[in-house]
Amino acid sequence: MSGSEEGKGISPSSPFAVILMGVSGSGKSTIGSALAREWKADFKDGDAYHPQKNKAKMSKGVPLDDEDRKPWLDTLAKLIDTYVKANKRLVLACSALKLSYRSILRGKYAEDVVRVVLLNGTAEVIKERLRLRKDHFFNAKLLKSQFATLEIPQSSEKVFSVSIVDPSAEVVSTILKALTPS
Repeated sequence: MSGSEEGKGISPSSPFAVILMGVSGSGKSTIGSALAREWKADFKDGDAYHPQKNKAKMSKGVPLDDEDRKPWLDTLAKLIDTYVKANKRLVLACSALKLSYRSILRGKYAEDVVRVVLLNGTAEVIKERLRLRKDHFFNAKLLKSQFATLEIPQSSEKVFSVSIVDPSAEVVSTILKALTPS
């Protein structure tokens, strides 16, 4: 989290969604499901909402473009909207690599309702994680294109950034502390 974000958080009674963003292999699903358990929220993996043609393209090592991603992002934005309107908590794993993608996902909601958390790691750490991962449609050859596409959030976006070097439980604890008022 940027220094100006320290100590600010979401009221536990507020409707909200947390979007865990980062390149493939950054731990979005692992951290997201653990965070959802701890925060008593539903967890949804954005990958499950990709159309089959996107999954087929990625499994062949072909990067998605903005046109491929747009319907997927719109679907995820509607999902977030449904949760917020129902006063239900949601943790969503989604790459959200570009500012424009994050803007679609946040929609009309302020950052105290829809928060974005960047799971931040080096290419070397993530490459090793992808090497160990099995049964996922993402082709590890795409990692380079994901890092090339990634627009690191600027402080004006109010995105919390957490290193993925620590064990998952510590990463979840760090996120919980950052998103919960003291």
